[in-house]
Amino acid sequence: MTPVLEARDVSMVFGGLKALKGVTLTLDEGKIVGLIGPNGAGKTTFFNCLTGLYTPTTGQVLLKGNVLPGDPAQVTDAGVARTFQNIRLFPSMTVLENVMVGRHVRMKQGPLASLFHGPAYHRGEKAARDRSRELLSFVGLNNLDDELSRNLPYGDQRRLEIARALATDPAVLLLDEPTAGMNPQETEATQQLIFRIRETGVSVVVIEHDIKFIFGLCDSVSVLVQGELLVEGSPETVRADPRVVEAYLGKPPEEVAHEVEAAAASAEEEQA
Repeated sequence: MTPVLEARDVSMVFGGLKALKGVTLTLDEGKIVGLIGPNGAGKTTFFNCLTGLYTPTTGQVLLKGNVLPGDPAQVTDAGVARTFQNIRLFPSMTVLENVMVGRHVRMKQGPLASLFHGPAYHRGEKAARDRSRELLSFVGLNNLDDELSRNLPYGDQRRLEIARALATDPAVLLLDEPTAGMNPQETEATQQLIFRIRETGVSVVVIEHDIKFIFGLCDSVSVLVQGELLVEGSPETVRADPRVVEAYLGKPPEEVAHEVEAAAASAEEEQA
C-alpha cells in the first residue's frame, strides 16, 4: 500500500547549520504518527518542509506517491493542512469567517462570478458557510459563529484553528503542539477530537511535548534529536528505548548509542 504521506531522506541546511539530517517518515492511511524530541530537535523545521514553507536541501516529500510542490498554497490544494505552534488566527474576523478562509481553497467559482456576485458566487458562499458551520460543530464550537476569534478562550482558539485546517478537506493533517498550554481536561478533549478526525478518513501527524498524550494517542512515534531520527516504532517500543530517555535528559545521542551497544554486548557475553 502506498503511504498517504512520505518524507524520504529530508535534509535542511541553513548556511552552515544542518537543521535536519536525512529524516525519513512514513504515514499510512488512517494512522496517527507522533513526532517528539527535545527543544531544537528540528520538529517544526520538518513540518515546514512537509508543507512547502521550506524546500528541503535534499530529499523528497510525497503525498500518495506524488512529489509535493514547494509552495504552501499548492501543498494545501493537494491535500495537506496544518496548525501552528503559535496560534495564527485572524483576530478581527469572526469564528465563522476564520473557518471560511480555509474553505475558500475548495471553492470553484471563477473570477467573473466573484466580481459580479452572480448566482454561482452565492451558491459557493452558501456551501462554504454551511460546511464551515458543520466543522465548528464537529470541533465543539457551536453557536459561536459571530464571535470574534480574539475573544475566544485559549483552548477554543486551538479548536478553531483545527476547524480551519479541516475546512481545506485534507488527506493529511499536521498538528504542531495542539495541547500546548491546555489543562488536563482540555488535553483529553483534544485527544478525543483527533480520534474523531481519524475516523473521518484523515491521517494525522502530531508534534507534542506531552509524552503521555503522544503515547496514548499515536499508532507510531518518531523521535528527533539534533535533526536526526533517533528511533521510531510503536509507543511501547519507543517508551522502552533507553536512548529516548537519555535524549530527554540531555546526553548526546552518540554517547547513548555507545552505552546501549556496550550493554547489549555485555549481556551477550554473560549468556555465553
